[in-house]
Parts: sequence; C-alpha cells; structure tokens
Amino acid sequence: MVVLKNISKIYRTETVETTALHEVSLSIEKGSFIAIKGPSGSGKTTLLNIMGLMDRPSKGEMIFAGANVSSLREKDRNKLRRKSIGFLFQKFNLIGSLTVFENVELPLLYEKVDSNTRREKVMAMLQQLGLEARKDHFPHQLSGGQQQRVSLARCVINDPQLILADEPTGNLDSHNGEEVMQLLTDLHKSGRTIVMVTHDDKYAGYAEQVIHLNDGLIV
Repeated sequence: MVVLKNISKIYRTETVETTALHEVSLSIEKGSFIAIKGPSGSGKTTLLNIMGLMDRPSKGEMIFAGANVSSLREKDRNKLRRKSIGFLFQKFNLIGSLTVFENVELPLLYEKVDSNTRREKVMAMLQQLGLEARKDHFPHQLSGGQQQRVSLARCVINDPQLILADEPTGNLDSHNGEEVMQLLTDLHKSGRTIVMVTHDDKYAGYAEQVIHLNDGLIV
C-alpha cells in the first residue's frame, strides 16, 4: 500500500535546521494494521503527514498503491488524498457550525456525489456507528466519544484504501478509547489498511506490528 524510500524531512528557519525524519524506509502492506510509537518530537506525526500526502519529504520518495507520488502536482495530490486516504485526529477536527450529518457528508460533497446517494451513504454510516439519532446535533452537543465516532464516520465515508489515525484515543477516557479501538479493529478485519500513531502500549497492542521511532529514526 505504502513504500517509503529513504525519507528525510528537514525544517529550516534563518537560524535553525531541524531534522524531523532521517532516511526512513518503511513498507506498509495492504490490509495491515500498524502502530507507530515514540516520544514527543520523534517524528511520528511528520511521518503520518507524509504518508497522507499532507506534507512533502525533503528527500526520498514515496510509492502509494504502486504509483510513485513523490513528484505529483499539488492538485493531483489533493485528489488522490480525498479519494484514497481517510484521516482520524486526536482533536476530532469537526466543523462546529455543521451538524453531524453535514460533517460526515462533507467528503462526498468534495467528490460531487449526487444528493440522494449522499443521504443514503451518510445515513447508513451513522446507523452503523449508532449515531442516527444525533444526525441533527452539532459537535458541541456531543460527548468526546460521540465526536470521535462522527470523525470516524467522516474518515471512512469515501471508502478510503488507507486510514491514518493520529492519537485517535488521546482525548478520550478509557471506555471510549476502547470503543474507538474496537471500531478500528472492525475496519481492519474488513480489509482496510490502518496506520495509527499512539503513546499507549495497550492500544498499540491492537496492531499487528509496532514501529518505534526516536529522533527521526526507526529504532
């Protein structure tokens, strides 16, 4: 699904040069569930952003689903990201002025899916995640666990090939954290490829493989 070849990421200012990733090479098999662990500042989120085409490496190349995406134009990167990659964030990243239904519908609007199909897909997803009664609620009216389920619904509504989860349980209590991890496990069992950043050994245990990062290197 994803192959990274000698990926480096260097951030520069006028006075400081910081290496976030140093020649990282990594292969993520289709249908796998990978956890990435490491201390703060180790490069975990930078690595996830590069895999998600949110950022470009300073050096190295990336293969996604068999195609070299390193030199894609920004327009093509955006199109591929919207179609093939789903994101799940620690802070939910829901739009406060939109209802639950509208937040989940948003990726389908970007893809110009017709209104009847959008409604059918969104309602089916909300029902699957036990959120149909909350469809007209706004994010501030939901618990943390409910907000993360809405985020997960939005993440998978376009049936992405790859799900990238950045500390998806970080703002949740243990009960809701376990619930989100079970949902991710179910998605993995259905054939999705999942890469998750986590600090928690318990949640890393849900993955098939754990990759440890430190100072921008796989250790």
